[in-house]
Parts: sequence; structure tokens; C-alpha cells
Amino acid sequence: MPKLFPRIGIIGKFGDPGIASTLTEIYRFLQSMGHGIVIDTQSADFIYDADVVSAPIASLPKHCDLIIAVGGDGTFLSAARAAADYETPLLGVNLGRLGFLTDISPEQVLLRLKQILAGHYITEERCMLQANIFRDGEIIHSQTAVNEVVVHRWVTPSMIEIVTSIDGVYLNTQRSDGLIVATPTGSTAYSLSAGGPILHPALHALVLVPLNPHTLSNRPIVIDDNARIEICFSQTKQINALVTCDHLEIPDVLIGDKIVIKKSEKPIKILHPEDHDFFHILRSKLNWSGGYPA
Repeated sequence: MPKLFPRIGIIGKFGDPGIASTLTEIYRFLQSMGHGIVIDTQSADFIYDADVVSAPIASLPKHCDLIIAVGGDGTFLSAARAAADYETPLLGVNLGRLGFLTDISPEQVLLRLKQILAGHYITEERCMLQANIFRDGEIIHSQTAVNEVVVHRWVTPSMIEIVTSIDGVYLNTQRSDGLIVATPTGSTAYSLSAGGPILHPALHALVLVPLNPHTLSNRPIVIDDNARIEICFSQTKQINALVTCDHLEIPDVLIGDKIVIKKSEKPIKILHPEDHDFFHILRSKLNWSGGYPA
């Protein structure tokens, strides 16, 4: 019987020797199961095997049927951006703190891997965002994001004045420290800390969350995920803004630039154990329910 995932890629947390034991455990287990294994170039240094096969993160998904991200949500985000173009499914092993995306613990990793490799898993699709920065009618920067695209004030003590339109219809003008545009996945990240709502991953929605708005009535708004969001600046005095896509920075955005954000054409695919429960994760990670039983 052919294997479900004959060739598996492993991406580890960049530059963290603390992943070595879990990484090696996964590597040896997959070897014993007869899978071909490709390790990202940096993490390969933690595997003491002369025959280890490695590749850069950007090209690794092209050659694999499954990607295992070992680390925290940051590691998973890097893996997701690389995997999206090839629609390679992702599996997350949590060595970080919260771990909303990496839902398998190191203590359970071999049991969960055995179940998943035997076909006992559920598949979930999550949308990504595509952010384009236009200057004089041309795209000067383009980047994808799994969690959020954020427009921040940068190198200035003053608020920035942001004009937002949805599908060509004017939404509002706000003075604030910035604006977060988050996916349901990102609703438990920066958006949550800024007062945004938690969106269930199955929702086809995006949330816009102002950062420290000057007007207290300026509240988060949830919109359809097929919407085209356009952001520009209403200042007359030159300012510099910073756009971040997850943790990737696009600096030197000028007042004449236009930021266009829309859903990426390709979603990411995440594999979970069959007993995956989003509400259980919320209770566990956010300490909901206090001392009451789950």
C-alpha cells in the first residue's frame, strides 16, 4: 500500500538549538517508517546524520508531500508562506508558548504522527492575505501574510491619518497608530491584543482593528473575506509608515502610496489530529473557564 506522504519536509525554529532533541526524534521516527525526509538548511545542522538531505525553506515544499513545522507559531507562519504556492499541507509541533497553529505537543508527537501518517487526521484550509503597495500606479512591494497585514506609524511621534475603502466604497478616515487587517487565523494574534474579536477559523471573514485610535468610537469591523481593502493616507506633510505582513517588514511607505489588501488566491492546508477542537485550544491557551473542568 503506497504511503500517504512519501516525502516529508521538516522546518525547525531558526537558530534554536533547543529544538534538536524533538527534531532528531521526529527524523528518526520518519526514517523508521520508510519516508523520504528533507530538512530545512539551518535545522539540518541539528541532525547528526551524514546522509541527511537539506534544502532552503523556500524550495523545500516543492519536493515534499507534507511539511512538519517544529517550533512556535512564527516557525509555522514561515512554513505556511513557503508551502502555499505548492498547496503542500502543514503540520505543527509546538515548542513555543501559545501555539494556536502548532497544536501537537512534543510529548505526543510520535503518537500523533503515527495516527496522521495512517490517515487519521482532519484537513483545514485557512485563507492568506496578499498585500500590494502601489506607487505612481505601479506595484513596488508585494507580500503574503497568514495572520495579518498591519499599517503602522514609523519613526514619528505623531498619529497617522488613514483613509480606508472596502470594494471601492469609502469606510472611514481615522487618526491612529495604525490599522490591522487580520484573517480568522490572525484574530488570535496581534489583532486580539489590540482588542479585536476572535473569529472561528471556518468563517469567510476578515477583521479590521484600529491601533490606539484618536476617536474612541472607532471600533473593529468584520467584513467578507472576498473584499478588496484599499488604504491610503490623508496627510499633506510627508510621513513614513511601516507595513508588516506577519513579521516581515515593508518600510518606507510614503503618503502618496496606496496599500491594497485582498485574500490570496491559494489557501494554506493544515492537518490536525482527528480530535482537534478549536474551542478546547481557546480554553487552554487563553485560560478560559478558570478552574472549571474542560
